[in-house]
Amino acid sequence: MSRDLDASLATEVQAAALMPIFLVEALFDSGAVRLWNGYGDIVWDSDTYTGGGDILKVTDISETQDIQAQGCKFILSGISSEIISLALTENFTGRTVNMYFGCLDSTGAFVGDPYQIFSGIMDTLEIKETGETCDVTLSAENKMIDLKKSKVSRYTSEDQKRTYSSDKGFDYVPAIQEKEIIWGRKTPV
Repeated sequence: MSRDLDASLATEVQAAALMPIFLVEALFDSGAVRLWNGYGDIVWDSDTYTGGGDILKVTDISETQDIQAQGCKFILSGISSEIISLALTENFTGRTVNMYFGCLDSTGAFVGDPYQIFSGIMDTLEIKETGETCDVTLSAENKMIDLKKSKVSRYTSEDQKRTYSSDKGFDYVPAIQEKEIIWGRKTPV
């Protein structure tokens, strides 16, 4: 499978020394939360990512030849209990989460543009308390998970008008439901 990596990022990935980074962007109703796996703040694409350092972990992201959704988990360890209240009150289900892979040079500048390696929707949030700190695990599903959802559609006028508001094709269906149609023989005189 080919990747559309930025040319300088593709060259950097093949270099003898590599300084890889991961950028995580979670888009909540109250605003975006952007973290990266280093220390301090870093700016990419006019957005500031806060360093998660050792507290930010991501499970493996796998890819298969089959058409199936692969999920991912984002883990924040050692979070203070005050921040947990934000996690409990924020509406997260169905919101977008993105993850990018990039490289930094020896000065800390980006080499090319980071590559998006995951885009999905937030699914579940698990909180484990360990005394004064907590671990928060956010599970996200690939957007292909929608392929598994059943599409509820009916052959009714109301359902058709949700998609095509001026369509009147199904308006006449109730009138012909009990209608007797004589087919293939002469009609009585």
